[in-house]
Amino acid sequence: MKHPEQHKPIRLIHTIMKRNYLFYRAALLLMPFLLIACNGKNDEQPVNELKIVFKHDVKDAPLVTGQLIYENAAGNPYEVKEIMYFISDLVLHHSDGRKISLKEEENIHYCDTKLPETLEWTALESLPEGTYDSLTFTFGLSEERNKSFIFVNPPEVNMAWPEVLGGGYHYMMLNGWWVDNQAVKKPFNFHLGIGQIYKNNSGDVKDIIGFIHNHFTVKPSGGPFTVKASGTNELTLTMHVDSWFDTPYIYNHNQWGGAIMQNQEAMHTGCMNGRDAFSIKQ
Repeated sequence: MKHPEQHKPIRLIHTIMKRNYLFYRAALLLMPFLLIACNGKNDEQPVNELKIVFKHDVKDAPLVTGQLIYENAAGNPYEVKEIMYFISDLVLHHSDGRKISLKEEENIHYCDTKLPETLEWTALESLPEGTYDSLTFTFGLSEERNKSFIFVNPPEVNMAWPEVLGGGYHYMMLNGWWVDNQAVKKPFNFHLGIGQIYKNNSGDVKDIIGFIHNHFTVKPSGGPFTVKASGTNELTLTMHVDSWFDTPYIYNHNQWGGAIMQNQEAMHTGCMNGRDAFSIKQ
């Protein structure tokens, strides 16, 4: 008679064979579903996307920062240090009349000339192919969306607009230097955001009696452009920096000074000039 220990190898072999049998049986049962899943993947529609590349120029030449080499229409010699801004509510206008936009929570982009990673935006995916007449966007943030504390991390959080001046966020910080009429180099902070209405035009924050939302819609020049059924469709969106100071109104740093966050008239002039400050090219 065999000792019980002698049966252990046989039982082990039976156990392994049983497990293998169960594995193969399960695999055979799952095979039709795997084939369906694979066939479904092969039958998916092509995927495309829109990538917007941001560029900045002055008089049709790439922007050079940190050098006093420019002069605006008012005759102010100036240099640009940095530009930070928001665009939002991007809408693509298809030639058949459709308007294509992002989900609201995704439809804000921060752009910063010091941060290369912000100079590209994959804004839309799975777009209807065809010809698009134009695109539009809000420069800055609309009144409904420009709420304090919606950003908690840098760099966007650094765009906060003072609560006492209306709250929310800057639409843009364009910082640099200009040379005044006495040949003195002075800093300017061309900052756009919510404007204020002051009792008796005092300019004192304690006299603020209302606010003005200065955001505006931009329809860049250029276009139309086409979208392919698959792959990446790239558009270049260029900010023509000189336009902020030159067209349609001449902006004079000697008139407005270096800081305009509490000067609604100066901000209004800047916002009017910003409407034609962008172009697109495919």
